[in-house]
Amino acid sequence: MKFIKKVLHNGLRVITVPMLDNPTVTVLVLVEAGSKYETKKINGISHFLEHMCFKGTTKRPKAIDISKELDALGSQYNAFTAQEYTGYYAKSDARHFKQIFDVVSDIYLNSTFPDTEMQKEKGVIIEEINMYEDMPNRHVQDLFMKLLYGDQPAGWNIAGEKKNILDMKRNDFVKYKKAHYLPEATVIVVAGQVTEKDVSKEVEKVFGDIPRGKKSKKLKVKESQKKPEVLLKFKKTDQTHFVLGVRTYDLFHKNNPVLSVLGGVLGGGMSSRLFQKLREEMGVGYYVRAYNDSYTDHGVFQISAGVDNKRINEVIEAVLEECRKLKNDMVSEDELGKVKECLIGNMKLSLESSDDIANFYGGQELLKKEIRLAEEKANEIRKVTAIQIKDLANKIFKDDILNLALIGPFKEKAKFLKILKF
Repeated sequence: MKFIKKVLHNGLRVITVPMLDNPTVTVLVLVEAGSKYETKKINGISHFLEHMCFKGTTKRPKAIDISKELDALGSQYNAFTAQEYTGYYAKSDARHFKQIFDVVSDIYLNSTFPDTEMQKEKGVIIEEINMYEDMPNRHVQDLFMKLLYGDQPAGWNIAGEKKNILDMKRNDFVKYKKAHYLPEATVIVVAGQVTEKDVSKEVEKVFGDIPRGKKSKKLKVKESQKKPEVLLKFKKTDQTHFVLGVRTYDLFHKNNPVLSVLGGVLGGGMSSRLFQKLREEMGVGYYVRAYNDSYTDHGVFQISAGVDNKRINEVIEAVLEECRKLKNDMVSEDELGKVKECLIGNMKLSLESSDDIANFYGGQELLKKEIRLAEEKANEIRKVTAIQIKDLANKIFKDDILNLALIGPFKEKAKFLKILKF
């Protein structure tokens, strides 16, 4: 699918993806502002700021003014915060493009951060944190990042600590936004039934005169590990949720397509090795996943599952054994072909709607400053060989970078450390 990229004089990047047969349009604004750009004192502010941007603007003073207008258009809208970026979007019938563009840009540019709304929203965010902590399959992911990266931004919770949330003041939002919400750190993506001419007209009108600033940078991630590590969180649960993983490569590394296929072999689809082993053969759990997660300066390959408490040791040993097989044996051509087409097919299925397309193009542009089409990515996957998978498995499946985070009715990590060996 073709796209048009334009860079304004102030550094703002605009990506237009015309989808003339699609009845919808999505407006997405992405900015380089996430938890990695925070200090310990204001950890959680990126996410809190995202919430506050929906609480009123100069043009739409109250939260209800924003939601009512978008609801009246039949629009789907939301925002999200990650380690390295924040996004705001709205999706609607294509004929409402100008209106949703006006609302999304207003939220991004002109939020007022009313103090009374901020005080109320503190309770909302604390309950959001509580909600995630009550979801062990979700919370174990936070613990895993804490285990790997400790007391640095990559190891902090994106939502922040409750104390930080309660201590935040309106001026904290004003200062943070001024430091990070800048045109040279922003990408606007419009995908759907829209023309590049119409997009350019609206963008120039709203964003054209915004001056450049001096973007505050994030701290580089520090990698430090010499032996297997375990982090346990005791909780009386009906099943144990765990993440087992190793350090890998950043977003720009040449091995990422190989990592994708390796993840597919282990945990991509119901015919994958771990799904067959844990669910079909052992009958110990409902879900199991394996995939690589890359950031601009680090990466993690992880395997996660929720399993029978009584059989957790057996499960971890079974997972490690499947990893060992990839180190010792070549993946067959039949299995390799199946996994590749599964990955490619899933990628293309995930690009059917205008909001998915916007995220696909926008995420690449924001973080890598280049865009690769789906077919280019598919070709990279098709080129992966069995020997590349075996070689990579031997590089990443090493004891000294092996990590286990776990939530369940366990307190002694020594017994888990004993079995953490490839």
